[in-house]
Amino acid sequence: MRKSIVAKLFLMTVGLCSLVVAVLYIGQVLFFERFYVQQKVRSVQTALETFTSESREDAADARSAYQIERQFYDDYHTWIARLDASGYLSDTDNFEAVVRLEDVTDAPALSGASLTVPLYTIMNIEELAEDNPLRPDFFVRPGESIAIEGLLIDDRLVPQRVGRSPSSLRDENHLENSPLVRTEYEMVSRFDNAVEYREHYPSLLVNGTVTQIRIPEGTEQSRYTHHLFLERIKSFQANLLYGQFDAKAHTVIDYEENNIPYKIFIKRLTDRSEDVSYLFAMTSLQPVNEAAGVMRHYYGYIALGALLLAAWISFYYARRIARPLLRVNDAAQRMAELDFSARIPAASEDEIGQLSRSINGLAHMLHDHIQRLERDIEREQRLERTRKEFISGISHELKTPLSLMESCLYIIEDKPDSPKRAYYFAAMKDEVQKMSLLIGDMLELAKYESGTYRMEVSPFRIDALLERVCAKHAEELAGKRLQLRTRFVPVETIGNPRRIEQVAVNLLTNAIRYTPEGQAICVETAEEAGAVRIAIENRGAHIPDEQLDKIWDRFYRIEPSRHRSTGGTGLGLAICKQILELHGASYGAVNTANGVQFYFTLTPKQEA
Repeated sequence: MRKSIVAKLFLMTVGLCSLVVAVLYIGQVLFFERFYVQQKVRSVQTALETFTSESREDAADARSAYQIERQFYDDYHTWIARLDASGYLSDTDNFEAVVRLEDVTDAPALSGASLTVPLYTIMNIEELAEDNPLRPDFFVRPGESIAIEGLLIDDRLVPQRVGRSPSSLRDENHLENSPLVRTEYEMVSRFDNAVEYREHYPSLLVNGTVTQIRIPEGTEQSRYTHHLFLERIKSFQANLLYGQFDAKAHTVIDYEENNIPYKIFIKRLTDRSEDVSYLFAMTSLQPVNEAAGVMRHYYGYIALGALLLAAWISFYYARRIARPLLRVNDAAQRMAELDFSARIPAASEDEIGQLSRSINGLAHMLHDHIQRLERDIEREQRLERTRKEFISGISHELKTPLSLMESCLYIIEDKPDSPKRAYYFAAMKDEVQKMSLLIGDMLELAKYESGTYRMEVSPFRIDALLERVCAKHAEELAGKRLQLRTRFVPVETIGNPRRIEQVAVNLLTNAIRYTPEGQAICVETAEEAGAVRIAIENRGAHIPDEQLDKIWDRFYRIEPSRHRSTGGTGLGLAICKQILELHGASYGAVNTANGVQFYFTLTPKQEA
């Protein structure tokens, strides 16, 4: 039983709209959060790329560094910091302690040296508050003696624990870089014994006196209040110092704290002096989860509204069922005017669908036949023009040699014993050879101009081809005492090497013919935007500007006599033109300061 077109259109439209809403909802549930995260990561990575060296160099001290970091957070909601090669936060001159080392037995070179200890690595900024009962007063007063235990890396002491004396380094109130200490415990367990561990990671215990304390004031303190961010920096430093970080140019790490996901970005930087530093950034993905939850509820209301709207629209368009009939009528009228490009949508199996498919098939068939007929007519017209031009050209060009040969035959007939008999035979032989060459060139040119010739192309080395062409003409160059200057770029191009060699031979032969003795000919290649440019320049007289475009025409010669005795058949450049156009190449001739340059371009081979 055939269904009503109105019912089918209504049900199809409602089903389609329902499907779209369902796909959007499922896509949002399954992919929105992932898409949001990808966009967030891409945004931060782009921001890190555009975080220019000028911006980093503006951070001359802790205050300017904080302002730059704060501005970055305001723009991208991402914490950022610059770290030095050892993983320390750069520009901490407002939150550090300067210690004069004393009596360093295991490293005498450090005795008397000053050690700067970034305080954020061993304590929180809030511990310095006056009302904090756990405030480490013993450490923050200059003049106090302290003990420091740490790793000795590249003759630099990296503090791990700080206490009043060596005996208090394991006491409850000592200060320490917790991530570095935890990493130390993990690394020790990987070695057979502590001695083997110390051979790889030597530690050092030193005594010293605090000479100076720098503590931030006011808003500068907020730089050191992001404890989660600072902990991640210290963890990165521990992994870096212990060789657990793969120092790639860009690294993205997933991290979760208190069920909140984060993304950590690490970018390795190298300046002109090969000094290494790092950009360390951290962003929270909590807003992504919140937005995804809101969108799930919001889509329920969207789905309900979309379904009601789809039902109303479907009913409206179902009543306008006459529209397909109007399309059929329009297509039929256009076919009556020999326009067969119209196509009628025909996805249904009802009467209108069958009629639409029949009309589409008829239009397609008629359109193909007419196009084929037009192509055949155009081909025949082009062949006819080529035949006429060939007959006209060959008739004109053969007049002169035939007249000359006729004159020679009359002379030989009248004076068979003439002493110039051999001269006249040589002249006729020369004219026959010229006619043979002319006919060959005409046939070749006609083949290219017919429109039926298909150029076969393949990759080849243009520099090797030009070197071969130059070598073949070495004797001609030497005969005229001409200097050949070449400059080739080793590159592969796409084309027909045999035909391109024919072009190069013709252009070089013309250059040799028109270059005065003792002058130079330059043959060079150069890579341009998406092309390889081949140029042949000869010293000598310039070509008048109004003739630069005409020299590519058949039988056109620059010299006033326009006679074949002063040049070739007059078809060389016309053949070159057809070969280059079949390659889709650009070509031309220009006057230079010293002479004339002929050039053409080829397409380079694309790397796989």
